[in-house]
Amino acid sequence: MNLNLVAYSIFLAIVIYIIVVVGRICYRNGNLFVLELLPGHEDLCLRINKILLMGYYLVNIGYAAMTLVSWEKITGLPQLVEVIAIKTAGIICIISALHYLNIYLLTNHVQKLIR
Repeated sequence: MNLNLVAYSIFLAIVIYIIVVVGRICYRNGNLFVLELLPGHEDLCLRINKILLMGYYLVNIGYAAMTLVSWEKITGLPQLVEVIAIKTAGIICIISALHYLNIYLLTNHVQKLIR
């Protein structure tokens, strides 16, 4: 039995679930930040927020799928759990770094461009 296919399936299910949940939370709460940058343009802010959400999904799900290429051959269940945990933790760290980078860029650089 090829444990890599099982690991890929479990990993992608976990990571896509995390990405979708975090994306929805950021989308729901992020509109307030965008509205603060562009007051009086609610429709434009909603569209910008949707574009940010779509970019977030594409970058993170695409990166998670691309990481499957670099996995070593999994030979046992303990290694399967270990690899899934390490790879999932890596994706979560990348998501959090992108989130903070996005907030930094929106609050510091975009405000300077608008004013």
